[in-house]
Amino acid sequence: MLIDTTLREGAQLFGAYFSMEARERIVTGLLSVGVDEIELGWVGQEGLAELVGRVRARRGETALSVWSPCREADIRKAAGLGVDRINIGVPVSDLHIENRLGTDREGLLERLARTVLAAGLLGIRYVSVGLEDLSRADADFALKAARLAQDVGASRVRLSDSLGLLTPLRTAELAAAFAGELSIDLAVHCHDDFGMATANAVTALQSGVRYADASLLGIGERSGIAATEELAAYLTLKEESHAYHVENLRDLCHFVSQAAGVPIPRTKPVLGKDIFACESGLHAHALSKSPALFEPYDPSRVGADRMVAVGGKSGRAAIRHALADHGLDLTEQGLSALVHEVRKLSWELERPLTGSELTKLIKN
Repeated sequence: MLIDTTLREGAQLFGAYFSMEARERIVTGLLSVGVDEIELGWVGQEGLAELVGRVRARRGETALSVWSPCREADIRKAAGLGVDRINIGVPVSDLHIENRLGTDREGLLERLARTVLAAGLLGIRYVSVGLEDLSRADADFALKAARLAQDVGASRVRLSDSLGLLTPLRTAELAAAFAGELSIDLAVHCHDDFGMATANAVTALQSGVRYADASLLGIGERSGIAATEELAAYLTLKEESHAYHVENLRDLCHFVSQAAGVPIPRTKPVLGKDIFACESGLHAHALSKSPALFEPYDPSRVGADRMVAVGGKSGRAAIRHALADHGLDLTEQGLSALVHEVRKLSWELERPLTGSELTKLIKN
């Protein structure tokens, strides 16, 4: 299950500022995709109460949540927002406990218990506790904190790889360890500092974790986190364990790209304009026989189009197929000459040929 945190983690991207209209549009898009939970922002964020008011009535089955630090005063503010869930962040590495919070392990546990209990007394029915900087924490202490959170009423524990240090193997080990100790929901929050975020999130979901945090385009602090579009596509198109409306992702992600000032690379998984473009002779010829030979899923599933072009990497079979598309045929000698001309022009232009350029060569 996916927790989209574009409006919390994603909004922490350096230089990203989402207007209220943009935030509401992002929520609307996420609802159309069918994500399971939307983290709308953090306690104290400007306009958060207004945003909750705008979208709460049309959330459907999607849960709305907000993030809060582990402080009773902030929990009281969160309780007045009218959201479904509160995500409390609490660091569990000694580095953060001592240098950021100015306390020790016992002091941290006392603060955690007091805050979660306060949330319950304030009527918050679903409290999630995020164990921050887990990958640098003492594993036994982190488990102790998780068990305490469960004992005082938390409904979920979120394992946060705050600096993206985990690998899929280590993620699986941690997920199994926590799943074996807890009876409440587990979630993961995987950062992408070493390019592992989406892989770690998928691994966690396959290892006993129920929820994974993600953001559109993977935006967030530093290198960001696991990408909503990648996880949604994998769970829907590959695993077929979920039924997210992945056909709605492209328009939404292009909007976020513009709003956040983050260009989408042409080879970006799920979204890139060239992920179903082919020029290589071997692959182009195979695609003409059966697209499934070199495509992991039908492009139309994500609102994309297949594009096959001829150029400097094309062989006789690919160019013969292109001729057939134009209703033409050539002798073997004529085909050989055309292959030479196609490759020559393509290398001069440093790109595949357009349809009109190919037509002009054919006529010549």
